[in-house]
Order: sequence, then structure tokens, then C-alpha cells
Amino acid sequence: MKKLLHEVVRERRLVCDGAMGTQLMLAGLEPGGCGEMWNLMHPDRILNIQRRYVEAGADCLITNTFGASRIMLQRHGHTDELREINQAAVRIAREAFGDRVGFVLGDIGPLGAILEPYGDLPIADARSAYEEQARALVEVGADAIIIETQTSLDEIGIAIEAAKAAGAPSIIASLAYDLSADKSFYVTMMGVMPEQAAEFVKEKGAHIVALNCGTGMDMKGAARVALQYQQACDLPTMVQPNAGLPVLEGGKAVYKQLPADMARCVPDALNAGAGVVGSCCGSTPDHTRAIRAVVDEFNRK
Repeated sequence: MKKLLHEVVRERRLVCDGAMGTQLMLAGLEPGGCGEMWNLMHPDRILNIQRRYVEAGADCLITNTFGASRIMLQRHGHTDELREINQAAVRIAREAFGDRVGFVLGDIGPLGAILEPYGDLPIADARSAYEEQARALVEVGADAIIIETQTSLDEIGIAIEAAKAAGAPSIIASLAYDLSADKSFYVTMMGVMPEQAAEFVKEKGAHIVALNCGTGMDMKGAARVALQYQQACDLPTMVQPNAGLPVLEGGKAVYKQLPADMARCVPDALNAGAGVVGSCCGSTPDHTRAIRAVVDEFNRK
């Protein structure tokens, strides 16, 4: 019987995959299109992307379900296919591993709205949407639920409770942090500090505290936040920073950090306690391959 993800990361460091969104666009997804629908329309393209990450050395694959909650799919008119979309994504990721042992992480992104009383989204609707998606992912065998790119403790707390209710074997709670104007600290858009987040997600019952994305969140910054996590709680830590800092080209943010440059700071993240190292915006299988080499060397020590 395969060990649970949060147990394995206490024994050895793991590598997660990289960006999905930019890979989908390279594969032909039109701007504003529903990438999650590709799990049904173009499963071969999703499989090809995830196989490249596995070949690059990923131990963990994040499903193509970031925007596959009822609230997000409603914007594209695909709520009727919700269960099918989420479950196809888990099957595709599992197929991508082939005969290799790997962990499929069922991806749940933010709902794209602010909860009441500050916004218009009723808490009951948020809870229902998160639980519905989590159940669909867990039912078909996801090894973990990763709740990512979160900025509010209220929302991530509801999502953790939903994942628990769905029976998720492991729950990863990942927040997106922005670097302050004076570059002295990281904080989420809703004002959450890393130490505060770590204490909160442990109290809520998550198994792994993580970070991904965010303005100014590169591997060096990820190491900094991972250390703050470790100082605040004893949960395993996962980091998925961007491929460096973006530059504007033609009105679009472009990430240009080379794999070798990202890998140069991976030892900092590992020494800060990161149990899983992956990458986010702008990264490619080549970034995963570079991370894999550093993690393998670290695990041999």
C-alpha cells in the first residue's frame, strides 16, 4: 500500500511539476478559453504535457482542474460536465506516470470572488462548490487535494474543511504571496503573513503548508517563506515559485528565468525545510529537470 504524501515528504524530498497554463497556451488554448475542458476535448494534449513533466523527473503531478469548481466553470457554461472534467483530469495524470510511482494532486483553485460580508459570494455557496469539486477528485483516486493560489484565510479555511469532508488522503494548503514594495517581506493580497498562514492551516487540519505564484515570488523568495513556515509550525512544506520575475513584452508578463538559474536557489529552499519543490508561472519541464538534479543530490547526502 502506497504511503500517504505527507508521510513520504518526511522521509525524502520530492519534486512537483511546473506550469500548466502556459503549456496549454503553447498547445493551442485560445486566450480566455476553458483549459479544464481540454480534459474532455483534448485529453491527448494534457497527457502529453504531463508526460513531459514525468520524464523530467516529477514525483507529483497537479491535475488540470485549477478552475474546475462549479463557480468557475459556470463562467464558461460547463457546470454540467464538472464531475467528468475533474475525474478525467485525475485519470490523465495517473496515466502520465505510466509504471512509475507518483502522486496525483487534485488541484482546486480560488473561486474568483470575495466572500460575504466583504463581497457577494455566500459562504454556503463557497463551501458547496469546494466540497463538490473535492469529492469528484477524491472519488477517482487523487492522492491529495492541493488548494492553491489562495490569499484569504477565510477562503482557504473553507476549502480545507471541504477537502476533509470529501475524505482527501492528504491536504495541501498553498497561498500566493507578493513581495512588498521595499522588498523586505512577503504578504498575500488580503494581508496574510506566512507565519499566520502556517499556524492557521495547521489548526484547520491541512497536512502540508505550501506557497505558489505571487508577484516577486521566485525560488529565493520561496526559500525565505519556507523558513518562516518552518519556524511557525511543524507541517511539511511545499514550494512552487514562478520562473523568476516577469518582464512586460507587448503588454504581457513574460517569465525568462532559465532552468539553471532557478535551480541555483533550490538548495536554499531545501535547507529551509521544503519537502516538495516545484514551479509555477512561466516554468517548463526543463525547469523541473533542473530542480530534479538538485533534489537528487540533496537526497543522497
